[in-house]
Amino acid sequence: MATSPDATATNPTLSGALDRRCLVIIGGTRGLGWSAAEACLREGARVVVVGRDPLPDAANIHPVRDRLEVIIADAREPETAVAAIDRCVERFGGFHCLYHVAGGSGRAWGDGPLHTIPLSGWQQTLDLNLTTAFLSNRAAIHWFLREKQPGCILNCGSVLANSPSPELFGTLAYATAKSALVGMTQASAAAYAPHNIRVNLVAPGLTATPMSLRAQTNATIQDFITRKQPLDGGRMGRPDDLDAAVVWLLSEGSRFVTGQVIAIDGGWSVSEAAASTAPDRSSPPCLLPSP
Repeated sequence: MATSPDATATNPTLSGALDRRCLVIIGGTRGLGWSAAEACLREGARVVVVGRDPLPDAANIHPVRDRLEVIIADAREPETAVAAIDRCVERFGGFHCLYHVAGGSGRAWGDGPLHTIPLSGWQQTLDLNLTTAFLSNRAAIHWFLREKQPGCILNCGSVLANSPSPELFGTLAYATAKSALVGMTQASAAAYAPHNIRVNLVAPGLTATPMSLRAQTNATIQDFITRKQPLDGGRMGRPDDLDAAVVWLLSEGSRFVTGQVIAIDGGWSVSEAAASTAPDRSSPPCLLPSP
């Protein structure tokens, strides 16, 4: 487990929605997690990011290094989240929020249609996408209860949890893990609301991250997405499409919100993907049948 060195620069252009809030982001060194970390840092947060990979080469952390700690570790290890929270308290003086993003495709282990998945592939996919969240959420809840402190947990799910696409995205173990994560989020929200601990989930659609390289280069999938995610011209999501919602759900602005699943999917969950032409708007629609 490696950590980043201390430094002493600040960013003078913060708007302050997360000013002085201390966060841990599990799965925060790439893709959605790093984009969220950057957004939280811009809003004044102190952030510990945990990931198996180092930060992107293009990451410019110099203005915020006094408010950023990077831990290279595997979220599947039981001690990883506990150590990250302890480090957040040690480095920044507190712990207020957890954002769990860690997860990924199980295709390399054989995830696919139910009748094709080997038991080992099922178990590894669930470990990566569900057990990691169990471990990090449990660590956060333990800390909040022990310290008798309000807190906030945000999990990252997937639109595939409740809006499947078996022909192009038929990874059943992944979808199962994300569905279970919704259940865990809502059950935890109900159990810990009396302690003023909030638990919510964001459910992105298909987003351009290192995990989705297969989809980014597949013409059939890209054609599908123009209809399935029709917002903004029909496109894959970008990591920063989630950032404003993440900041809000981690901030005091959402202090009366818990147990919610927020879809950020470009319209995936409410759209059909059947090919169609644009409606003819040259004349008003006929609302009554012709005589």
